[in-house]
Amino acid sequence: MTTTLEFRNITKYFPGVKALDNISFKVKGGEVVALVGENGAGKSTLLKILSGDYQPTSGEYLINGEKKLFNNPKEAIDAGVSVIYQERQVLKELSVAENIFLGRLPLKKNRLVDKKTLYSNAQKVIEEFGLSIDPRKKVKDISIAYQQMIEIMKSYVRQSQIIAFDEPTASLSDNEIKVLFRTIEKLKKEGKVIIYVSHRMEELNYIADRIVVLKDGKLVTVVGKDEISQEELISLMVGRNLGDIFNILDRNTVIGPTLMEVKNLTSDYIKNVSFELKKGEILGFAGLVGAGRTELMRAIIGIDKVKSGSIVLDGKKILNNSPWEAMKNGIVLVPEDRKTQGIFPNLSVGKNITVSVLENLSNKMGFINQNKETKLINESINKFKIKTPHAEKKIIELSGGNQQKAIVARGLATNPKVLILDEPTKGIDVGAKFEFYTLICKLAKEGIGIIVISSELPEIIGLADRIIIMKSGYITGEIMREDATEEKILRYAMLEERGDLYEAKA
Repeated sequence: MTTTLEFRNITKYFPGVKALDNISFKVKGGEVVALVGENGAGKSTLLKILSGDYQPTSGEYLINGEKKLFNNPKEAIDAGVSVIYQERQVLKELSVAENIFLGRLPLKKNRLVDKKTLYSNAQKVIEEFGLSIDPRKKVKDISIAYQQMIEIMKSYVRQSQIIAFDEPTASLSDNEIKVLFRTIEKLKKEGKVIIYVSHRMEELNYIADRIVVLKDGKLVTVVGKDEISQEELISLMVGRNLGDIFNILDRNTVIGPTLMEVKNLTSDYIKNVSFELKKGEILGFAGLVGAGRTELMRAIIGIDKVKSGSIVLDGKKILNNSPWEAMKNGIVLVPEDRKTQGIFPNLSVGKNITVSVLENLSNKMGFINQNKETKLINESINKFKIKTPHAEKKIIELSGGNQQKAIVARGLATNPKVLILDEPTKGIDVGAKFEFYTLICKLAKEGIGIIVISSELPEIIGLADRIIIMKSGYITGEIMREDATEEKILRYAMLEERGDLYEAKA
């Protein structure tokens, strides 16, 4: 019998917010239904209701015509439902194999874990996915991309009949995405019900059969993939036609003098890297997964130790031994992994915004001026259009895009000279992306030097004034925006030998 999943009139209230309003649609086995909408549209809330994390205020969902109500995620898993969230749910102190077979570890007669069988079974799954991961390695010691693949393999071995993917490719390389898509095609042929949440329009064209559009918690339409254009889909999601969003940006046309100069910087992960950043410039960094872009920024702000080289900011030589020193010197990093490196999940939205500037909000006795703090919080929420019912709401309860806005607001509260954004639009819908692009251009016009790391080539080409390409810890190329193409960037990103910059361009 073909598996079916049906949502009937699902409504969900939170204090001050109607997150879902009468959502109804059906998914049958053997098809991929894409769930799209802006951040805050209700996509993650619907998945959390399906997984048993949340309970609907009203409405119901049915599996194979039978009403279900999961009180917790374990009940959902036992019933054959797996939800793979954008934010990874791995246990970092356990091995890769233990994570893959979590909850179903092979046991010996004495009830101890049969490690030999565990590692052997894990190796078979890893090979089926075409990956090169040591099943004995601790998850904390592998890349973010591989941690995401472990989540997918975990659901795969559970043989779930219903699998929901929430932005599964956000941290994956092109090769890993191909492996994922092959896996989804396999699951589709096996008759699984597949819900796929993504903000990448090109993915929907490739993987989806039908598309469900949500906006502000309401169902806009359910449509076949071939029945709607990308422009029409974006218009339904955001309520307006954005056109070519990069052509309508108000860019900074007056780039200033050199603001920061990095000379021959070397750490354990990067080698002899040199570049300049100008005032009011948006400098893009491109490269494949593992190219060293994030590691370069970690060295600049003092997370990774600098072995040699120098940093000159505004004509003054600096050495950052910690992110705090970097912030004091005027350099702020908004990290890629907002869950573990960006937000303070159990603090409020307001406290997440002001946590880096409490010294400026306090008197000589160390007491915080509540009026000044409240003013800064309210101004930031309004300026960055952070969707929250109130400033006291825990930030972990906001959508990923709104969490990201709060982190950027925190960084800008320190009045930085240099703002580094590492994958700032990862997992963010197209409407919110436009808001970020507009903000970035505005900050550039104010004279802030901005560095943007992005794995989305159209984004880096459309946004950056100049693009630097890295591979294996080296800079392999540099291209002005007007000369940039995806082909040129990929050629530099995939150079087999480093050579120097001149040779790379030749």
